[in-house]
Formats: sequence, C-alpha cells, structure tokens
Amino acid sequence: MMSVQPPAAPASAASDPKSATGTPPPVPLCDILGQYKSLQAQIDVAVQRVLGSGQVILGPEVAAFEREFADYCRARHGIGCADGTTALLLALTALELGPGDEVIVPPFTFFATVGSVLRCGATPVFADIDPLTFNLDPDAVAEKVTPRTRAILPVHLFGQCADIGALRTIAEQHGLYIIEDAAQSFGAEYQGRRCGTLGDVACFSFYPSKNIGTMGDAGLVTTDNDDLAKKLFALRNHGSEVKYFHKYVGWNARIDAIHAAILRVKLPYVSDWLNCRRLAAKRYDALIESSGLNGFILRPVTTIACDHTFNQYVIRVPAAHRDALVNWLKSRGIGCEIYYPLSLHQQECLKPLGYRVGDFPVSEEAARTVLALPMFPEITEAQQQLVVDAIEAYCQAAGQKLAA
Repeated sequence: MMSVQPPAAPASAASDPKSATGTPPPVPLCDILGQYKSLQAQIDVAVQRVLGSGQVILGPEVAAFEREFADYCRARHGIGCADGTTALLLALTALELGPGDEVIVPPFTFFATVGSVLRCGATPVFADIDPLTFNLDPDAVAEKVTPRTRAILPVHLFGQCADIGALRTIAEQHGLYIIEDAAQSFGAEYQGRRCGTLGDVACFSFYPSKNIGTMGDAGLVTTDNDDLAKKLFALRNHGSEVKYFHKYVGWNARIDAIHAAILRVKLPYVSDWLNCRRLAAKRYDALIESSGLNGFILRPVTTIACDHTFNQYVIRVPAAHRDALVNWLKSRGIGCEIYYPLSLHQQECLKPLGYRVGDFPVSEEAARTVLALPMFPEITEAQQQLVVDAIEAYCQAAGQKLAA
C-alpha cells in the first residue's frame, strides 16, 4: 500500500463532482427499517397474536421459535434468552467455568466476549488472530494453553467461522470445551456444518443488525447435549426446572415472546437474505477490482472451508487514511463503522489483566486498518457504486494513485 498524506479535512458533498446536483442518496450501514417495512404486515400480525394470547413470558411462541431455530442450525436444542451477552454468560455458567479457570479468547472482537468470561469469575487469556480472517489463530491458541485452561471461545467474526477443525484438535488434546460466539455468523458453515453445532455450545445474538435480528435485544444458545440443554433452560429461568423449586442459582434471562414471534416471521427468509449478502459481497469485490482500488483496499478473505455470510463487509485500508476516509464517507451520507477501533487487551477496564501494547500485533494492526462498508440483504448495486465512487474520490483528493 502506498504511503501518502490524507486530505487535511473531508471535502463537502457538494464539492464532489459526482454530487454536482446535490448530495447523493444516503447509503445506510444497515437498513433495519427497510427490512421491517418489507415484512411489516406479517410482523404486526405475529406481535398481535402474542398480545392477544396473553402468553407474553415464554409459552408456545418461544418454544416454537427455539425448535425452529435449532432445526435451522441442525442442532438438538435451542434455548432462547435475553440477548447475545446473556447467551455467553449462560453457556459459561452451565459449563461451570469460574474462579481459577482460564478461557482463551481473541482480543479482536466485541467486548461482550471477554466481559462474559470475567462476569462468571473466570480469567480470559488472549490469543492473537489470523491476519486474513480476523478469527482466532489456532497456533496462537496452542501456545496459550496451560493446566488451568478449561475452554476455547472462538468468535465467528463478521460472518465467517473460525478454524474449528484446528481448534477442535487442540481442545481434544487438552480436554477443553469449545464455546462458539456465533453472534455475527448465523447461517455460516464450516466444512458443510452450520455454526451452532461446531462446539459444545454456541451463542447467538438477535441484535437488529445481525443476520437475523429482532426489534430490540434477544439471544439464544444451541447445544446437542441433552443434559446441558436442561441446565440452560433452568438457568435462564432463575435456576428452576419446576416452578418455585430452584436447582441452580440462575437469573431472569428469558427471551420475550414478542421477540420470538418476530424472529419466527424472519427465519424462513434468512437463507435468501444470506444469498443476497454473498451476492452483494461479490459485487463489492468486482467494483473494487474494476475501480483500481486494489492497491488501497484489502478485501475480505473467505477460506476454502467456510461459507461466509458477510454480516459485515470489512475491508482494510492504510492506517494513515482510515479515520479520514471514515469522515469522508459519513460526510456524503454513506454509513460505515470501525469494528473494532481498540484491541480488547488495551481497554481501560482490562488493564489489571497485565497485557501491554505490542502483545498482540495482528489484532492491534487490524484495529488501525479495518473499516466496514454498508452491508444488508437489500443493498443495491447502485448504492454500492456510490460507496466505491466515494472511496475513489477520497483517493484522488489524497493523491493516492490508483491501479490502471
């Protein structure tokens, strides 16, 4: 990548030759409202069905969704819960991980992954990531295993599964659990198996921007282990298997029936939506290739073993340009996001863990260079062209020479 100075400040939208007649239509990072409007009649009926039933806590709507979601993942059990973070905490608690136990996690992910480990009393141990996929590097994981290690917690980041084959080999050698953080990768596959069935337990989020999202917070845990599922069902309901009798110290972690109803409406459309995301990713690839931006942008990499779902389309650009490019795009009504601007081992609240800058160079470099472009199933080629045109315009303003 050529090293050049970024523009001192982003030009206004009106100064862009492509915007001579006014600011182009905005391109959102994720069009949540648009998806709702396309299914509004069905969603409204489903919500009214729950309200009319009077069964708004657990009940048949939740049970049906749990069964349908598990079937989609090809898992035996699905346990709905309050959100993706709660799903992680439920999984860690059900596996009885706590003080004195170590859980290996990536330093490049959303905070909930490490926060949940700390909340259950265990110690997170960071292992660096693969520079191409951003997922846990199995070689780095192998170096971090100690006699206190109890689990590996890989994150299937941005829509692509971690290298579960290599991680499973490590887990089997040392008798470790594998807990999938599948919040961003519902529907993704590894060697023909869907995430949600690749470890001992898997955790999903239905945050609105996910591959399948509700209108608020909700989550779910999958497992093929009958005993573990029974425990998870109890833990999410104050540790109770029978009302008013508490086998475990659980908490109120239930999924709302209204969210279950909304998600039941959306679930049949997910396969089509994922295909639309993959098609949009191919369009981005082609537009970037034809624009000559290959010398400025590193595109997402999909490994042979994986079926990427592109919950995010994350590129890498030179660190000297990344933040200026973000400002440039946003000034033109183009949504973008930095997932993630600071490696977790550098977060202020995690300083007691004793890590230092430079401990995880791949993660730190990713934090300086990544940028997520607009991605949602309904994104049009015209919208994607606007995004790529805006990046081209930035490069021209920055004096970045493009490939012929």
